[in-house]
Formats: sequence, structure tokens, C-alpha cells
Amino acid sequence: MSAFKAVDYKDDVLILLDQRKLPVEKNYVEIRTLEEVVHAIKDMIVRGAPAIGATAAFGMLIGANALGKDLSFDTLQEVKVTLDASRPTAVNLMWATARIMDAVSKARPEDYRAVVNAEAWAIYNEDAASCKQMAVYGNTLVNEGDTILTHCNTGALATVAYGTALGVIREAHFTGKNIKVFADETRPRLQGARLTAWELMEEGIPSTLIPDSVAATLIRDGKIDKIFVGADRIAGNGDTANKIGTFMLSVLAKAYHVPFFIVAPTTTIDFDMADGSYIEIESRDATEVTHIDGIMVAPEGMAVYNPAFDVTPNENITGIVTEKGILYPPYVEAIMRIRDIK
Repeated sequence: MSAFKAVDYKDDVLILLDQRKLPVEKNYVEIRTLEEVVHAIKDMIVRGAPAIGATAAFGMLIGANALGKDLSFDTLQEVKVTLDASRPTAVNLMWATARIMDAVSKARPEDYRAVVNAEAWAIYNEDAASCKQMAVYGNTLVNEGDTILTHCNTGALATVAYGTALGVIREAHFTGKNIKVFADETRPRLQGARLTAWELMEEGIPSTLIPDSVAATLIRDGKIDKIFVGADRIAGNGDTANKIGTFMLSVLAKAYHVPFFIVAPTTTIDFDMADGSYIEIESRDATEVTHIDGIMVAPEGMAVYNPAFDVTPNENITGIVTEKGILYPPYVEAIMRIRDIK
């Protein structure tokens, strides 16, 4: 278990580790209103699909508390709609709010708040357990002395504990496999440099930070044994949306025969989505590219294309590590088999 929590909830207050300030400052933000929850998700105070899902679940609870006597199924549905609009690609967000509404639909009106509270905590605790289970499964794919490449942040900062892809790396390290890690900086928000590097240093895992553009030569030169990345949404055929730059890594991995693994809980799978062409890709503000820490680094007025995610086709994916086991092609059949596993 990590020595910090990205998401916590105490005394009706949502407490988030402000990931915008890392690695320079370890600062916690206290969230008390629905508007503040939406801002925290939109402005990336909290990041990573599972962590966003847990945050949205507690956002539902904050919204329910604020409604007081006006709490009803319809008013709570309005809270869900508000939260769902905050970041459209991360399916865990919509999954968490939908799960809570489903539970509420089966309850008596006088029990609504208690049901929201129970479901929010269940989502939180289940994420911690699933991360550990994914780490155990994923560790079976890691050999002694492997050098692993990862992209973006998939650690305890992206979940409620341990992590997804970085959780596998943690497990391999702490079981004594003597691994080494290359972490992409992950432009333009630098989640790899600011967050993953910070977590790796905190855990004492041998690691090296690289510019995104270095990964190609490392893969070509045989210096990467395996690639582990996370996911923000997985379609029913295994196509996977993840942080921009992931697709490029998958193409290189396929060309040079490097195993490429997705690590994500089954809550990230959109079972009703046929393939990745239906995944909505979030576009983010141009200043993320034109400015660094508020300093302009591009000509004023320059057009910018800044998608937050890309989609990796299933044929580029060696396997998908979930808390229910490791999925292999053909993914449509594999995903349908695990759909109803409790």
C-alpha cells in the first residue's frame, strides 16, 4: 500500500491530493460542493480513470447531501448529468454514477442518502482490492530483470491505492524481480515526469525518465522487454483509449515484437461499445501545448490540436490485465466471458 492517498473522504469532505502541484508540492485540496468536484475533475486535480470514478462517486454523495429535503431520484439524476459532463472519455466516471443511480432506483426515497453513501464507499474499497489483484496477475507476465516501459501515470495517484500498470511494476519490484523502468514524460501535461517519476522515486524503484520521443529508439534497440500502460476506456472488442501517445507506442511495439499490455479494471470496459471508433476523445485547451507553467513557448495565435487520448486497436495489444484475469485475443470472446463474473 502506498504512503499517500490520492482520494479520501472524511467528515463529509472529499480530500484530493492536488496532482497539479506535484512533484514540487504535496498539497491536499478539500472539496465540499458539487461545483468543486466538477472543477477538480475538469482541471485535473484528480487524474486517472479509477480515481476519477471514485471522485465522482463521492461527488454524488456531496450532491445528495447538498440537496437536503429536495433529494429525489430526479434531482440526484441531475447531479449525475453534471458529473458525467466533466470528462467524457473516462468511462469509470459514468460507470460510478450509473451504479449509484441503479442502486437508488431500487431503494425507498427515505434511504436514498444512505444508499449513495454505501455505494460510494463500495466503489472506493473495490477499486483498492481490484488494483492489488491486477498487480498479482500482471506480475506473472514479468520476468526476472525485465526492463519495462510505461506511459502517463497509472499508479496510486490514478486510483485509490496501488495503481494499475504502475501497480504491476510495484508488485514486480517488491517481489524481488530486479526490474528497471523507463517512464515517458507524457506531454503535454507531463504526467510521467511530474507524477509517475515521483511515485517511482517514493517507492525506490530503479527508473529513468525519458522524453516521449526517446521511446522509439529504446524499443528499436532491444532495450525494452515489455510495455505496460493503463486505459481510460476499453471497447467491447478490446480497442483501448488511453493517454495520447499510447497508440504510437503500440505500433512500435508491434513492429519490434515487444509485448504490449493494457492494465485496467473491468469497470473501464464499455461492454456495450462495439469498437474504439465510438469512443469520444476529449480535446483540451491549446495553452497546454503553447505554454509551460504559464510561459509561452509557441507563437501567439498558432493553431493547436490537443487531443487528450488516442485509441489503440486491439490487434496491437498482447493482453489486457484485469482484476478477473488476463485477457488474450480474440478479445470480443474474452471480454464477453468475464462480463458476468462476480
